Amino acid sequence: MASERIPDSPLAGRFLASPNFGERRGRGRADCLILHYTGMATGEAALDLLVDPASEVSAHYLVWEDGRIDQLVAESARAWHAGKAFWKGESDLNSISIGIEIVNKGHDGGSPPYPDRQIAATIALACDLLSRWRIPAERVLAHSDVAPARKRDPGEVFPWERLWRGGVGHWVVPVALSGGALFAHQEEGPPVRALQAMLALYGYGLELTGVYDRHTRAVVAAFQRHFRPSLVDGEADASTAATLKALIEEL
Repeated sequence: MASERIPDSPLAGRFLASPNFGERRGRGRADCLILHYTGMATGEAALDLLVDPASEVSAHYLVWEDGRIDQLVAESARAWHAGKAFWKGESDLNSISIGIEIVNKGHDGGSPPYPDRQIAATIALACDLLSRWRIPAERVLAHSDVAPARKRDPGEVFPWERLWRGGVGHWVVPVALSGGALFAHQEEGPPVRALQAMLALYGYGLELTGVYDRHTRAVVAAFQRHFRPSLVDGEADASTAATLKALIEEL
């Protein structure tokens, strides 16, 4: 197992150093927090992957089901957790973020609920990080937010509202479901472009094509997973659009 050192956060019980990291580039400091699920059968398997040099994958922290927290990469370093990603004009999210992996089997494992102790630990760790790094609430993100075409984690069962009530992240009460999809697949026109512009203004990476194409659907699904989790279908309905508008108005 990797060697141990003193964690940056007092909430972490161990520092199990992963070799998978580098120097932060550009601005050189973290100003966003990205949450992931491990998506593996066990936490032990996930930890083995995150400290295996052959995997070329890591994160700063790992939160176990029982609330234990391990640190794997120094906060000052660039962990390899976001991959190809984009948010608010930035494409090297690894250089400007802190990544937390949360032990959970994920979608392929049936999307099990996150235990209360695990969520309480995640909130406590996030609060510590946000305070020390001065990360704005609206820059607490899902992996699926920054890589909507590739990733679904931490998923629609992740309790974002509970995090918000604990002082972590940006949230509004989702507007109630009503009516069907506003746009058909591949529909074109100014209303589609307006929706794309709102999503891009919030931070999502997509071009203002005016076409409700596959990528736009993926971005809408990512938004729903985070902010309107009662129905995640990639269809831009009135609830999705109104919830997005409310979030933007609070920025």
